[in-house]
Amino acid sequence: MTETVTPPPAPAFDRRMLEALICPASQSTLEYDAERQELVSRAAELAYPIRDGIPVMLVDEARRLDD
Repeated sequence: MTETVTPPPAPAFDRRMLEALICPASQSTLEYDAERQELVSRAAELAYPIRDGIPVMLVDEARRLDD
């Protein structure tokens, strides 16, 4: 009999970190999108991914909002 192993949930993003982070492209504030696990910069029209609870603040890794 094979036992199903459920992976642990991804670490949660600490929303207090938002106060310290700014968009590297526009130097503007960010919004947290919990559903997509992204930090959104409306000014730069970019969304930075959050992977394993860690924001990836690299423009090259960001998604364009018009995508």
